[in-house]
Amino acid sequence: MDILFDKITTETLNSLELTQKEFWNVSRTTGLLLNTFVKMKNSQSVLEIGTSNGYSGLWISKALKQTGGRLTTIEYFDKRQSIAMENFKKCGVFDIVRTLQGSAIKVLAALSPDEKFDFVFIDANKSEYVQYFELIKPHLTGNALIAADNITTHPEKVQTFIDAVDADDDFQYTILDIPGGLLIAYKE
Repeated sequence: MDILFDKITTETLNSLELTQKEFWNVSRTTGLLLNTFVKMKNSQSVLEIGTSNGYSGLWISKALKQTGGRLTTIEYFDKRQSIAMENFKKCGVFDIVRTLQGSAIKVLAALSPDEKFDFVFIDANKSEYVQYFELIKPHLTGNALIAADNITTHPEKVQTFIDAVDADDDFQYTILDIPGGLLIAYKE
């Protein structure tokens, strides 16, 4: 069952789904799952690596409106970030979204040591997932969740990431067989 959003958000999500291949958006199933995880965890601080046109960020930020949390989202391409910012404004979530532009590795390396996240969604350069993982670990709260997209569609590019999560005793993980494949890792 889909979530009931306001008319503008529903229309925006529907229109963004038409550009799924062009902007590499997650599936509706994944968006709904991200929304559910944020609400279940009562997340307060979410990090998204790979904003694109804001599709997944809308699913996350709509849940954060309910939990009282905030989204920090990183996008490499300025044009995509501009489109996402317009979508966030149109759907009434811009006030809880912080957009950062640039290389995710550089942006993550520059985060303040005090910045913490209780949920992280990774959907950017697949071959850099393992580097994102290493850079975000110091910023995770206890009981944090990491969700990473495209695990089954890009296995050769994400294998080092899967191996790193598997080798880290602080994490328990599973891979969900949904469109794109989604790795969910729980930090103990």
